[in-house]
Amino acid sequence: MDERRKMTAPELRAMKMRGEKISMLTTYDYPMGQLVDQAGIDIALIGDSLGRVVLGYKNELQVTMEDIISHAAAVARGAKRALVVADLPFMSYQVSDEEAVRNAGRLVRESGAEVVKLEGAAYLSAIRKIIAAGIPVMGHVGLTPQSVHQLGGVRKKVGKDADSAARVKSDALDLQDAGVCGIVLEAIPADLAANITNSLDIPTFGIGAGPDCDGQVVVMHDILGLYREFRPSFVKLYADIWQATLDAFSAYNSDVKEGRFPVRK
Repeated sequence: MDERRKMTAPELRAMKMRGEKISMLTTYDYPMGQLVDQAGIDIALIGDSLGRVVLGYKNELQVTMEDIISHAAAVARGAKRALVVADLPFMSYQVSDEEAVRNAGRLVRESGAEVVKLEGAAYLSAIRKIIAAGIPVMGHVGLTPQSVHQLGGVRKKVGKDADSAARVKSDALDLQDAGVCGIVLEAIPADLAANITNSLDIPTFGIGAGPDCDGQVVVMHDILGLYREFRPSFVKLYADIWQATLDAFSAYNSDVKEGRFPVRK
């Protein structure tokens, strides 16, 4: 795709049909939104992972609508080419279809996000109503962090046995039937991800799901070394920004303490 051309939800499907890989990166603020655009990344995802990697929450369940809206608005001000996708946080869509539509509308209206993402296939009615309201929806199956307590942990691979794999695939097919524009496949076996990808007309985005998805998504802080508490085994470290920043801060501190900064003129 031409890097100067605005990415849209319908373009994702067209890219799959053309066999083009799609890049997605979690993004949480204005300068990173600008950098995503300059790098040519296709999708800027304001994930509820911001709870852990940006806000220091224990898990994604503590993220609020206000958190997502604030960060998505910052990203949208910086990312003018990338498609801006924002997570609907925990309990913003589970209570009722009407509340789901209301919160999706609020997220799009107040932040400038162009697509909302929600987890699982238990809310197909809400998804259909959000889409009917004119808001594109992205799905998410496999490991769903908002169900951390039900799943028994956030680092467990899903779909390893036949029954579980069948449920994940069935969920993906149901989401496609509901009208989502794409589906994140998280922490499932690579062969299952390939099977699902080949069974769908809409694009899949893998995170710990092997190389055969239509696109890939990672948490920005993982590939930059900015989140020190845990880094998934499948993630490639592209730069150690934590160490580079620590070195810079330490050098600044030393210069101030020793009177070397600012330089006397």
